[in-house]
Amino acid sequence: MPKILVVDDSAADRTLVSGLLERQPEWLIRQCVNGREALDTLRAPLPDLVVTDLQMPEMDGLELVRSLKEDWPFIPVILLTARGSEDIAAQALRAGAASYVPKHRLGRDLVETIRRVLTAVAADESAHRLHHYLDSSHQTLRLRNDPSQIGLLTLHVQQQLRCLPLGDETERLRVSLAFEEALKNACLHGNLELNAPASLDRPALLQAIQSRAAESPFAERMIHVDLMVDRAAATFVVRDDGRGFDHRFLLQSAVLDDQEQASCRGLALMRTIFDEVRYNESGNKVTLVKRGISPETVADDEE
Repeated sequence: MPKILVVDDSAADRTLVSGLLERQPEWLIRQCVNGREALDTLRAPLPDLVVTDLQMPEMDGLELVRSLKEDWPFIPVILLTARGSEDIAAQALRAGAASYVPKHRLGRDLVETIRRVLTAVAADESAHRLHHYLDSSHQTLRLRNDPSQIGLLTLHVQQQLRCLPLGDETERLRVSLAFEEALKNACLHGNLELNAPASLDRPALLQAIQSRAAESPFAERMIHVDLMVDRAAATFVVRDDGRGFDHRFLLQSAVLDDQEQASCRGLALMRTIFDEVRYNESGNKVTLVKRGISPETVADDEE
């Protein structure tokens, strides 16, 4: 049974978040009022995932992420962000948080984000050790606009990343989740031109995707993916058959919380986690690069 720790100094928000998560009977939920209390209570059995607010007394969410990254790097952290917390949220993502959910989207996004992270962690634990010995790989795929295919490819990439030195296991999870955002943007906003309102729940969203994917010209559009992974870097090229978009505006202005569109949220994660994010002129192809940690960097960290 997955154990989830909820950290928030607001009793109302803590009750709201815990209430949403307790509707999942397979999850065990615990609560703490700030980051300091969370660290003080971390003991066996350790939580499988931490959900934390950013702005708290004693120890805020950024400090909690840094402490967990240092002592328990295998525990993924999901941030709860409020409007106006963009800078600290970006710092926390760079420090090692797995993902984030704006507080005004809790009802729609929180459970699904947690489920994605837990699924990725569980699949990773059972991954074949052969991927550690992978020297290089180059694969080309053409996907339908099917969320299940996107999820399978994300897990496949996470396992392939075992050959790339990234510092710790959680970093591979972060890279695979950010790659998944590129695939989702290509599917929903590129090929299907679907801009679902924030109030739409997941079953309704999946129904909207299925309906749009069956219509012409959307049914003929595919997601084209090039995966290149070796011991120096991972390069992902994702292209859709849609009309593209003005990526220059988003690259300049996309922020973490002040947005309703999932495409902006996905771009914020990609920009923070990948070393390079490059779009083509029309905006329907993105190249994502994540470089491995050099042996010298690993030696310095160990010292």
